[in-house]
This record gives sequence, C-alpha cells and structure tokens, in this order.
Amino acid sequence: MATVKTDAARYEQSRERSAEVLRTALAFMGQHDAAFNPVTFTVWYEHAAGINAELTRAIEQCVLTEPRLGDGTIVRLYRDHVAAVDELAMQRASAELQRVMSSMAESAAHTGLKAGLFSDQLSELTQTLRGQEAAKIGSALSQTLAETAEMKDSAAALQRQVVASRQEIDRLRSDLNRARDEALVDPLTRVVNRRGFDGKLQDMFEQAPVSGSSHCLVMFDIDRFKAVNDTCGHVMGDRVLQGVAEALGSGVQDPTHCLARYGGEEFALLLPQCSRDAALALAESCRERVKAMKVRDRRTQSVVLSVTISAGVTALQPDDDAQSFIARADGALYAAKQAGRDRVICA
Repeated sequence: MATVKTDAARYEQSRERSAEVLRTALAFMGQHDAAFNPVTFTVWYEHAAGINAELTRAIEQCVLTEPRLGDGTIVRLYRDHVAAVDELAMQRASAELQRVMSSMAESAAHTGLKAGLFSDQLSELTQTLRGQEAAKIGSALSQTLAETAEMKDSAAALQRQVVASRQEIDRLRSDLNRARDEALVDPLTRVVNRRGFDGKLQDMFEQAPVSGSSHCLVMFDIDRFKAVNDTCGHVMGDRVLQGVAEALGSGVQDPTHCLARYGGEEFALLLPQCSRDAALALAESCRERVKAMKVRDRRTQSVVLSVTISAGVTALQPDDDAQSFIARADGALYAAKQAGRDRVICA
C-alpha cells in the first residue's frame, strides 16, 4: 500500500462543517465491515465531505456487488483514489536505477582490472625484448597476444554494457518523470490537480511581477452543477466536467498559464505576468466559450443541456500571501454567483 500522504489543502472545512462530516463518516464506517483505522476513516471522510468525486463514484460501484465493504476493498479504494503518489512505483524505479548503476560499476571495475593486468604484461614483454632473451620472446609474445584479445573482448563487453545501461537509465528516468507528472494531474479532466496548483502557485509567488504586469488568478465554478448530477446522473456530470475543462483549456494559449481543477466543480487559472485587464478579458472569453458548449445525447445527438460558469478575477497585491490571494478571487466568484451567475466579477 502506498505511504499515507494527505494534503491539508483538501480539508479546509470549518469546525462546524467538519463536525457534521465526522458524524456522517462514522455512520458510514458503522455500516460496513472494514476495521476502524485511519485508512478507513480517511476514505469515508472524503466521501462524506464530497471532496473526492472519483472516490465517491468508486464507492457507489463497489457497494453494488459488496454491500458491506471489507478491509481489502477499503485499502484498494484508498490506494487508488486517496493516496497522492504511487510511492511503490517510485521506489521500484529508484531501486532499478541503483541496480543498473551497480552493474555498470562492476563492469568498469572488471575492465579496469583487466587493463592493469594487460599493462603489467606489456611491461614484462618490454623487459624481455630489451634483454634480447630469444628463448623467452616467443612465449612472451604469445601470452601478450592472448591478453590483447581478452582485453579487447572485455572493452567491447563494457561498451555494450554502457549502451544498454544508458538506454535503461533513460527508460527509468522517463518512468520516474511520468509517475511524478501523473501525481499532479486530475484523472478525470486531465488538467492539473489541486496539488499541482499549489506547486504552481508557490512558483508564481517566488517570481516578482515585471514592470507593467502582475500575477492574476481566476476562479471558475460551474453554475448549478449539483442539479446536473441530481437530474442527469454522475456519468453526465463527469462529461460536463470534462467538457468544461476542455473549453477552458482551449482558451489558454500562453504556456506559462496554468489551468487546474481546484476541487469538485471549481477550476482555477493562474496567470503569471499578466495585467488585471488581460485576466478579466481572458475570464470573459472562457465564460463565453463554456456557454457555447452543448452537451448532446450520444445516441440521438440532441442537446441535453447547456452549461454556464461564474468567475472571480483578482490581481496580486503587495501584502498578499497565497491564502489572501485565493480568498479574494473566491470572494469575487461568490459575488458573481450572488449577482445571478453566468458572469465575471473582478476584485
């Protein structure tokens, strides 16, 4: 099982809300057969809090065939949908890398030993030739020729080992990079997840805005998304999330900008070195792009529903930290919701 890692940013519920979630999570635990341990509690807490849609869908599928979930199922749910990084995969790749490097070192040491013996043999031959001991010259030459052939074979073997090891190292490096990257991607929408967003935000804070620019943040939220899930089901809800992510992503052209799924039906767009006016214009363009999106029935191609989003925009202020920066954008988003939804408000 992967090492237990939690992201504090996922658990931002207030004291009152977390107490409600706690009671609900404990009730869920009492209805199933898994042991009362931290792994079980984390699975049911995230489900009860509604902060892990992928986990909730997996639970709903599991209870269809296993009404009372046992330890094995809970551990699998935790590993697949809660644990942040596949630590075992990272450890395996690291161990393989060490094995390859050890193999190269052994081959190099062996070849080095052969080179030393070959050098000694050449020195002996030189002394024999200088002494002009005819009786020994033929034997020394034969032995040197044999050592030369063996040295050539050893060097060729080392060369083959180096080539094979380089290819293996490249493959392992690719595996490590892929594991790292996948840990930062939301599996449903394929945009950066909350952990990736937090890292990008930190990177942005470490870079001072250039003259005439600022760092900006846009928070998006799908309007009335709960009604989509309630009336059309979670499968349609997933399609809406994927469609919105695609529509938002298609409007982001600058490679320094970062679109992330912030949580649930909320997305965030980080805009480093961007003016407030440009951020507002981009948010408005994204809103219009999503509004033009039509969700169709795959069988009849008839339009099932249309989707709108609300957005809150803010620019970095001199005394901001990450929390105040996000809170101000969230406040603008809340104001957009309160003003009637399907609009962008700047704070």
